[in-house]
Amino acid sequence: MTFLKSIRSEPDLVDPSKFPFSIPFLSTGLNLEFTSNVTFFVGENGSGKSTLLEAIADGCGFNHSGGNRNLTYSSSDGESNLTAALRFSWMPKVTNGFFMRAESFYNFATYIDQMAEEDSSILQGYGGKSLHQQSHGESFLSLFVNRFNRGIYILDEPEAALSPNRQLSFMALIHQLETSGKAQFIIATHSPILLSYPDSVIFSLDAEEISQVTVQQTEHYRVTRDFLDKPDRFFRHLFAE
Repeated sequence: MTFLKSIRSEPDLVDPSKFPFSIPFLSTGLNLEFTSNVTFFVGENGSGKSTLLEAIADGCGFNHSGGNRNLTYSSSDGESNLTAALRFSWMPKVTNGFFMRAESFYNFATYIDQMAEEDSSILQGYGGKSLHQQSHGESFLSLFVNRFNRGIYILDEPEAALSPNRQLSFMALIHQLETSGKAQFIIATHSPILLSYPDSVIFSLDAEEISQVTVQQTEHYRVTRDFLDKPDRFFRHLFAE
């Protein structure tokens, strides 16, 4: 069961001459239906994946820098222009969840340490020790295992700190939560492993309109497959003088 059913932009608030509506897939407005508990956004760097995720997180009441409604560890500059133009359809509306940004995870871990100085029991929710005292991958999984329960989880490139084996462990956690009807995941990723999650929906943000694709149709899958199949062919092109 999906909690967030759809996101639509108000036509009168879309101005393609101004950012973020100058991003190609946003220039004609946004109309997204969420039909799976696990949705992926894919696209090249700069395609607008993080911009869209941030707006969704903002609309859920999460801090721009990452966290949930109760963890506002850095200042937020308020509602984004994109969020203000969006209308969210829920059934039911949930307030639990988490917005995770790989790029700001260090600041999040530091904030948890600062809170633990006043109440050490807080660390029990993150594997029993400081996230800084765990490897990057271990700290990510500690967050996932100990804090993910019921709600909506918006994740920006979670594979950044996860080895292939850890990505598989993460997929098992996703399966445990989403098949029980407790959680909905919206994830931006470059990982062909994660994109292979069964019965997920993948939206490509690379064109002027968002399109639904299969994992086999993504460039991430094709390039990885072709490279592993014949790496020498890529090397001859890449290293040509």
